[in-house]
Amino acid sequence: MTFAVEADQNHFVKTLFGIMPEICPCIAHMEPYEFRYAMNNIFPFDQDWSSLKIDSKSELEKRVHSTAFLESVQIKPKIAGQIVLDPGIVSLTNKLFVGLVSGDYDIPWVNSHFYFDPRGFNFLVRSTYVTSNIIQHLGGKPYRVFEPKQKRFERFFEVGYKDFKEANLEVDSLFIQSVLKLCQAKGTPMLLAIAGPTAAGKTEIVDRLREAFEQAGKKIAAIEMDNFLTDRDQREERGIGSFGKGALHFDAFRQCIEEILQGKAISTPRYDFITGTSSHDLNGHLKPGCSPVSIAPADIVFIEGNSPFLLPEIAPLVGVKVVYLTDDAIRLKRKWRRDIDFRKKYDPCYFRNRYFREQPLMAVKNYQPQLMACDVFVDTTGAAFWVTPEIRVSLDSVRP
Repeated sequence: MTFAVEADQNHFVKTLFGIMPEICPCIAHMEPYEFRYAMNNIFPFDQDWSSLKIDSKSELEKRVHSTAFLESVQIKPKIAGQIVLDPGIVSLTNKLFVGLVSGDYDIPWVNSHFYFDPRGFNFLVRSTYVTSNIIQHLGGKPYRVFEPKQKRFERFFEVGYKDFKEANLEVDSLFIQSVLKLCQAKGTPMLLAIAGPTAAGKTEIVDRLREAFEQAGKKIAAIEMDNFLTDRDQREERGIGSFGKGALHFDAFRQCIEEILQGKAISTPRYDFITGTSSHDLNGHLKPGCSPVSIAPADIVFIEGNSPFLLPEIAPLVGVKVVYLTDDAIRLKRKWRRDIDFRKKYDPCYFRNRYFREQPLMAVKNYQPQLMACDVFVDTTGAAFWVTPEIRVSLDSVRP
């Protein structure tokens, strides 16, 4: 590289480093050489940034919010046998870098359509969960709003559960109190379905609800919908993702719910997230060396999963339908810490590709319909508790 080109590249990186904290506040905690190290993995230092052609804002908006663009992202592209970041993600990130430095893309516009992952060092497309129709379904305004304490996570590179729990304390406490009231109003046994995307905090809030019910003298059981997933490789081969009847041992799922609501003990499959395999084969038979999950009957039965009441055969059995949601950017920071750092669950590039591709698609195909069907919506990032008008009446009618 000539001195002039190197000086130009240095100017580009320095300018971008000054801009990025307004896109991703935790970048302010980096030293310039750290920023260069991270950037070089996605925008090589010998690349001529001024020659990279960028799209107009309207063209880029139209493209990245299209289903075709998201579905074109490869989960396991390989170079020399190694999984790499999808070229479309790399191209998008580079264009946004260049557009920010050139001034063609202003910061408010970028922030409204994209968010930046400081660990993966790439941009992702923002998902849309709440629409005007959903707001109308939930009575037009939240039942109650608290200070959004997840805001401070913008300065974190990853988020652990202790910090997450502390930030959600007020809205979670109201949710737990409200569920106790609804059980009092509706009676038991009752099926409580809690839907939410990966790393939204479903498992943890179910544990806290269980403690609250046990203190109230209720018998509790939990059915993890994920335990009914078929093998990951089989789902990916068929292109069916991680939700819907085709992804599940569905007959077993329905039978287990019906039986536990009849006061019977049940036995469910067991899913291993590390290996991505089920304890049962596609015919519903237990695999050699595997063991099912045994669940005793209870007063309150939780279904934890990402689509329990989108299934017509299951929805009528659910007493209270809940969507428990955390914004994509916060969940991504939770998943880096939980699934990559601690559980070593995924190849990092596979993880980045899959998250980029699936979250906006899941928001539209799965969570918008569930928000239109739910009774209760817990928005932990916005620290807002939403309920339908009917549930509001039930809550207000029960004495503390």
